[in-house]
Amino acid sequence: MDAMTIAPLPTHTLNDGLELPAIGFGTWPLRGDDAVAAVRSALDVGYRLLDTAVNYENEAEVGRAVRESAVPRAEILVQTKVPGRFHARDLAIRSVEDSLRRMHLDVLDLVLVHWPNPSQGRYVEVVEALLTCRERGLVRSVGVSNYTERLLDEVIEATGFTPSVNQVELHPSFPQAELVARHESLGIRTQAWSPLARMESEGDGDDPLTRIAAAHRISPAQAVLAWHVARGIVPLPKSADPARQVANLAALEITLTPDEVAAITALGRPDGRLFDGDPETHEED
Repeated sequence: MDAMTIAPLPTHTLNDGLELPAIGFGTWPLRGDDAVAAVRSALDVGYRLLDTAVNYENEAEVGRAVRESAVPRAEILVQTKVPGRFHARDLAIRSVEDSLRRMHLDVLDLVLVHWPNPSQGRYVEVVEALLTCRERGLVRSVGVSNYTERLLDEVIEATGFTPSVNQVELHPSFPQAELVARHESLGIRTQAWSPLARMESEGDGDDPLTRIAAAHRISPAQAVLAWHVARGIVPLPKSADPARQVANLAALEITLTPDEVAAITALGRPDGRLFDGDPETHEED
């Protein structure tokens, strides 16, 4: 497939002007040659946003795939994340510099704080460090990941800066309606990690998700991704299978009704997280 002939994806304009594709490609837990092949395939079929992180330990592979791809670098957005052990100001800057070296890139399109680690008390300081990186031209856009409303408010109050995105756990079992509404009011774009969770394989054949998928003649996974898109959320599905990559991307062409979106949202439950990942208590190294 000629990656150069792929139609451009729809985008969202972030609060700093960066054009973010409406769907991205997640790279965890891909490693080694399999990661390179999967990312190159994703670019070939049309993805233009690649999501990696220091703690995924695959930045080098993502960078190699970008360099080997027929898609021009200027058309690809690469985003990575600073881990908890680098939250101090100087360490965070070094983390960005290290990521650039590992990926052999001149600039990172978007850098996020991976987890806030509230007990360290540096969830504001690390954002300030990333703003320094932006001033130096190392980073085009600065965002966060797994920040709660409280932590977002503290960052904005302390710095006068509103992150461009907040990447959070979000799927039908955990739809995060209140946080998404807060993002919208602040001008923050929501990204979803684990956007499919286990929902595409759940159900007894007569659940709302299965019925909606059948009505549109699509898979449950495509219905979930279309639900994200309908809510203005940028999902980051991951798959090393080229056919599955194409199917996930095709969710952009599916239009759900408001009632269908509401029915999928209603699948949320209090214990819907995939693991004990409450950002107020979870700590990442």
